[in-house]
Amino acid sequence: MTAHDRRRVRRIVEAPDGARFPLELATGTVLRPGQLLHQSGDRAYVVAAAPEDVLVARPRDLAEAARVGHLIGNLHRDIETHGEDVVALADAALADRLHRAGIPFVEDRRAFHGRPPGEHAH
Repeated sequence: MTAHDRRRVRRIVEAPDGARFPLELATGTVLRPGQLLHQSGDRAYVVAAAPEDVLVARPRDLAEAARVGHLIGNLHRDIETHGEDVVALADAALADRLHRAGIPFVEDRRAFHGRPPGEHAH
């Protein structure tokens, strides 16, 4: 499931084997990779994070890392970090802002876990 799909709480889910089952979760629920989604007989359906297009920013110092966080935060995007890399779902607006700020980044395709939007507050 994509990061977006893991936040959709009411829908019909179709598993890779073709099994279909309804998903009716409380508003605000975010499914986590590894979470049991449905069990039917001897089959268990577990949430997996699908590969997605991401931007991987590689700040060169603390000040640049703070600018990356500010840019991504102002766009209200989810992020995840891996060592010194800051990862966000790819889009043209974010790529343009990173480019204009002179912050090195690469495009990649990988599972994106991100932090849920509920962690954001003003």
